[in-house]
Amino acid sequence: MKKLLSIFLAVTFFAGCTKYDTIIRNGNIYDGTGGKPYPADLAIQGDKIVKIAPNIPERGKEEIDASNMAVSPGFINMLSWATTSLIADGRSLSDIKQGVTLEVFGEGGSMGPLNKQMKEDEKASMGEFKYDIDWTTLGEYLESLERRGISTNVASFIGATTLRIHEIGYEDRPPTDQEMENMRNLVRQAMEEGALGIGSSLIYAPAFYSSTEELIELCKIASDYNGMYISHLRSESNQFLEALEELITISEKAGIRAEVYHLKAGGVKNHHKMDQAIAKIDAARKGGLDISTDMYTYIAGATGLNAHMPPWVQEGGYNKWVERLKDPDIRAQVKQEMTTDTDEWENLGYLAGPDGVLFAGFKNSDLRQYIGKTLKEVADELGKHYADVAMDFVIQDGSRVDVVYFLMSEENVKKQIQLPYISFGSDAGSLAPEGDFLKYNPHPRAYGNFARLLGKYVREEKLIPLEEAVYKLSGLSADKLKIKDRGYLKKGNFADVVIFDPETIQDHATFANPHQLATGVHHVFVNGMQVLKDGEHTGKTPGRVVRGPGYKK
Repeated sequence: MKKLLSIFLAVTFFAGCTKYDTIIRNGNIYDGTGGKPYPADLAIQGDKIVKIAPNIPERGKEEIDASNMAVSPGFINMLSWATTSLIADGRSLSDIKQGVTLEVFGEGGSMGPLNKQMKEDEKASMGEFKYDIDWTTLGEYLESLERRGISTNVASFIGATTLRIHEIGYEDRPPTDQEMENMRNLVRQAMEEGALGIGSSLIYAPAFYSSTEELIELCKIASDYNGMYISHLRSESNQFLEALEELITISEKAGIRAEVYHLKAGGVKNHHKMDQAIAKIDAARKGGLDISTDMYTYIAGATGLNAHMPPWVQEGGYNKWVERLKDPDIRAQVKQEMTTDTDEWENLGYLAGPDGVLFAGFKNSDLRQYIGKTLKEVADELGKHYADVAMDFVIQDGSRVDVVYFLMSEENVKKQIQLPYISFGSDAGSLAPEGDFLKYNPHPRAYGNFARLLGKYVREEKLIPLEEAVYKLSGLSADKLKIKDRGYLKKGNFADVVIFDPETIQDHATFANPHQLATGVHHVFVNGMQVLKDGEHTGKTPGRVVRGPGYKK
């Protein structure tokens, strides 16, 4: 009897002991595989998930009741432009509030490698927010973010545009043999520092000047390290299908996995091409190529007025661009091309029309009065042709000017969400509704892209089940990137965990009022540390650099 009592007391004692840092209890586990959710507790110790089981008997230093909540892996932002916003504010608030725990950079441009001239140009282009450039390589940049303190994890592709500027500048010419070899070596260095692969953004100068063959050569190096090729296609409109063929060719010739960044068919006359594009991708996949896509959940994109002007006028960089726009004869030619449909370059302004171009941000404070107005509205107000307004603003602002282009169809957005190989990226910074961030109107995708998927398209419109959406936001994306120990809720993985209410998660940002945080995400853990508690940021910055498969210590 005494022996039984001793055993009982011992079991009771140990069961009551605090064994784990955190236990999340009574949640519905969406593990990132796409499988059906199941009820279970989840235990975190240090930076890892150490146990998932029904009714974990041990205690945690911190315990969270996740009753009626979804417990999922942290979401992966497959296309993030939080490269400088994280320097300004490491909390990554607009993304953390949506459950994002990993920001992926490198759509064409990357924050390294930099040469002396590139550093000088970067300093000159800074607006009101100034920062020290205490890095040279891409790996050093990512490590700089970690040292500064960030709430999300970060990873990056190396930008083909950045490589070109590093070796060739802004000239419209092919690289010399030596320049090409230098770019190859820079790719090797970046991949061994942990880059995920090569990123291109081919509608913009100087990336526009890159040949398919040049990109293949760079991708061959990334492929040697099991990297991936991601691309803003050379065209998403009039030459959409041809541009997609280029990506497929690069994938085949370089032997590399490839992803279409922010899949879209821009312009009403091109909306029908989406079905053909999907058929091309499906055929390539059936033929053995690993082709995938990602998207944001809106019918408008955001970039600059450079996407409304021919690439030739932009050769040489911003100063040369402005110099040409001040020449009456050149200006007349640019105006003619801006107002003419073409297959030679991506004229997003023409496709959207002046009433479909919305001003979002200016460096020049005198021009900020036009934020939230369309190009047509401003042209009418100033009594000028809309093309002249666009050129004048580029000159006056000292920048490409941030604008939103309304180009896509809701039907295609819904069709894309259902693709089995689609992931999601905001194509935006991670912001906060305060301070300098309020001086411009970002695309609402910065605050709402992921919550919009889970609220509007999963809960309200039931396009896909919640477990599939979570898979596309986590496990699928991690698999594409070849990231180890993340993307899934399983023992031994890093504790990037989101607890959200599927019945209330919702985006609130609009084009008219974009600085509105999403709601419905209650708790977020990054590397085992809680960065969001009861919907409020804790101020913790446990974010780390996440390395690609070619990383060499």
